[in-house]
Amino acid sequence: MMPPTQVALVEDDCSMRERISRVIRADPSLALVHGAGSARDILAWLADNPVDVLLVDLGLPDRSGLEVIRECRRTQPACAVMVISIFGDEANMVQAFEAGASGYLLKDGTEADLATHIRNLRAGGSPMSPVIARQLLRRWQSNKPPMPTPAPTLAPAGVPSASAATERLSPREFEVLDLVSRGFPYLEVAGRMGVSITTVQTHIRNIYGKLDVHNKSEAVFEARNLGWLP
Repeated sequence: MMPPTQVALVEDDCSMRERISRVIRADPSLALVHGAGSARDILAWLADNPVDVLLVDLGLPDRSGLEVIRECRRTQPACAVMVISIFGDEANMVQAFEAGASGYLLKDGTEADLATHIRNLRAGGSPMSPVIARQLLRRWQSNKPPMPTPAPTLAPAGVPSASAATERLSPREFEVLDLVSRGFPYLEVAGRMGVSITTVQTHIRNIYGKLDVHNKSEAVFEARNLGWLP
């Protein structure tokens, strides 16, 4: 049996912190290891305690939650960070993702599916509230450059072309994607590659980011569309 996902939380609103904590404690696959009310508290704790998932409120009383995200990503790159905030504007969303967040939930309606979102985040997904996902999509569509028409190239099935995979996925990321597409669970992928499951999950998050997808099925579908997988 897999050990529970270690979750830390920073939220200055006591009642909100308790509601989120209650959801986490109620799920046997999750373990709340620390709940903080300020940036100073959580950063001091993170300095000596590795954690799987960090939930961050942006509107902290002493420092911005963005600083917490950046510091966490610097000191604990394997930790997946998710924002839980009342701020749903584009500026905060973009800055949070640029700082290193992998998920973004608005506080309205957060509790109902929070445990599921945390598990998805830990598995390499990027949970988002629908409003956030729509803003991100609009931003991507408005900034997307025209697609050039490439010269046709032929490559063996399952082998990415040099103009695609070498620019987008590292060899190790492609190896992870290939194994996942064949149905191997992350633990077995880690064993076959001789790495930790945390390393596999980091590769998965990088793959999702590079392919602009949010789950394993989308990643495999996109890779097959690109001719990278048979």
